Amino acid sequence: MAGTGARRWVTALVGVLSGVLLLCGVGTGLATWTWTRYVVDTTGEVSFVNRLAIPPLAESRIDARGRRVFDLRAQSGHRDFGQGGSTLTWGYNGDYLGPTLRAKRGEEVVVNVVNGVGEPTTVHWHGMHLPAAMDGGPHQMIRPGATWSPHWRVDQPAATLWYHPHLHGQTEQHVYRGLAGMFILDDDASAGLALPRRYGVDDIPLIVQDRNFDSDGQFDHGRGLLGGIGILGDTLLVNGTVGPYLDVRTERVRLRLLNGSTARTYDFGFADNRDFALIGTDGGLLEVPYQTPRIQLSPGERAEIVVTVRPGERTVLRSYPPGRDMDFVSRRITGGDDAFDVLELRAAETLQPAPEVPARLVPVERLDPASAAQARTFHLAGHHINGRRMDPGQLDFAVTRDTTEIWEITKEDGTPHSFHVHDAQFQILSIAGREPPPELRGWKDTILLEAKQEIRIIARFADYADPNMPYMYHCHLLYHEDQGMMGQFVVVEPGQRPGGPPTGHTHG
Repeated sequence: MAGTGARRWVTALVGVLSGVLLLCGVGTGLATWTWTRYVVDTTGEVSFVNRLAIPPLAESRIDARGRRVFDLRAQSGHRDFGQGGSTLTWGYNGDYLGPTLRAKRGEEVVVNVVNGVGEPTTVHWHGMHLPAAMDGGPHQMIRPGATWSPHWRVDQPAATLWYHPHLHGQTEQHVYRGLAGMFILDDDASAGLALPRRYGVDDIPLIVQDRNFDSDGQFDHGRGLLGGIGILGDTLLVNGTVGPYLDVRTERVRLRLLNGSTARTYDFGFADNRDFALIGTDGGLLEVPYQTPRIQLSPGERAEIVVTVRPGERTVLRSYPPGRDMDFVSRRITGGDDAFDVLELRAAETLQPAPEVPARLVPVERLDPASAAQARTFHLAGHHINGRRMDPGQLDFAVTRDTTEIWEITKEDGTPHSFHVHDAQFQILSIAGREPPPELRGWKDTILLEAKQEIRIIARFADYADPNMPYMYHCHLLYHEDQGMMGQFVVVEPGQRPGGPPTGHTHG
């Protein structure tokens, strides 16, 4: 069974079994075990004994054409995570995860990607505005041993983006093995702000992932019997580190949070419930910082926060149970009741002074709904969008270049889903008819959906047109994506007719 039918069947089964256990006198102990075995809570239990690994900044060079060139190699390896043995892993330029790529707005970049993992893969530049042929989706497959060299001009605001595989049907497995990394963009506007910006010192990337390990210390790829959202792990890795701590030597530290998990949503805050300044979301900085004790991120979402610490203190970044909008059963079996201690911040006895977060950050041009040339509706349920699963040979629609569109998105079932759009950053117009909260008023490319609440987003599709090569839109719970919860669209010139997606298009 799949989709809504399977979820209802599972929900009914669990309810019936629990009731039977109780009524038949098997005992509340067994019924309680049935429920509690689905809860993970590591708060207060993590020994922070490992220094947080900081992904290295990727080396680059300037070629004869003035382009910034990076080299990435997807490769297999192994790492000891302290889970009972050396774990077989994949990574870019190393055994797990990859280096942080960094470029500035206006630069031409080239990334030479070598596939050394022994099976086809892709690399998608999540959140990047670029031509469809360079996007790294399912149609840009790289054969084993081959090199793919996408190139484009960076033309978007400073932001925290990331890269990861995006091959149809196997994205979850490739990301789970360790293929992912950050891609940070800079621009003049952000450079002029008094924000922490020393990478690895007071500007820290945090790639948060959950993993399960088997008795031999290998990644356990098994999915739970219930829930249907993919792999939910009971051990957190932060930049590939278990039980991490970060030595903080400045009064303020900028944390670039990336939910790099395949299925789990986090609700980040601190154990002492302190406020922090949210300064940026998926597509860049906000207009003004937002003081808050929590920021919720579904898979693929990012947030930049600035935390103030006191000399000599220790504080723990925590993920609180994120399942606020879910019924009890769905919340329990899809990770909504789970809580984690993520990272310990250890402030030095003497801290370097740091300026207050600016009261204003960067202007955010608001897209005008009255300028929209098209409105589209998307209904998500089971593993379907608008009742259909992904067909690599079929285009779902065409967008005209340099036009603005409004997309109305609704989740029709009780299973967690999100919505990610390739190429274009969007703005949220409304959620259930109301203005979005402050944390959702900036540029976004991924949004968590709540049941029966229509989310209206607006985006402009500028610069690049290709009638044959599509961009994707999909649920970013990667198991759902792999099961076909994805569609594809092309951007065409005014008056141009869409063509058809390439078949069997593979680099190498």
